[in-house]
Amino acid sequence: MPKFLIQATYTAEGTQGLLREGASGRRAAVEQVVSGLGGTVEAVYFAFGEHDIVLIVDFPDPVAMAAVSLAVKASGALHTRATPLLGLAEVDEAVRRQVSFRAPGAPGPAGA
Repeated sequence: MPKFLIQATYTAEGTQGLLREGASGRRAAVEQVVSGLGGTVEAVYFAFGEHDIVLIVDFPDPVAMAAVSLAVKASGALHTRATPLLGLAEVDEAVRRQVSFRAPGAPGPAGA
């Protein structure tokens, strides 16, 4: 199942909601949304700094992640960034794949 790192920053309105519901209330809301689309929540952390909350979630496909992202952003309560995460086996598979690439400005094959 594709795994995603979600980093979010609350707007003033979102922070007011957090103050009313508490961290446990927000975790429950996240669990409901993610499980409703067939996913699972691996971790939820509140943080200081650029991001207020960091999550690791699994979704059945990237479209489910996109659906959640659109709904959350439309609420205006958070600014989010979702980053796909790859496991070691996935990176090992990527390393084994042959890629034909020529960097900009690099010479092409002989005679080209």
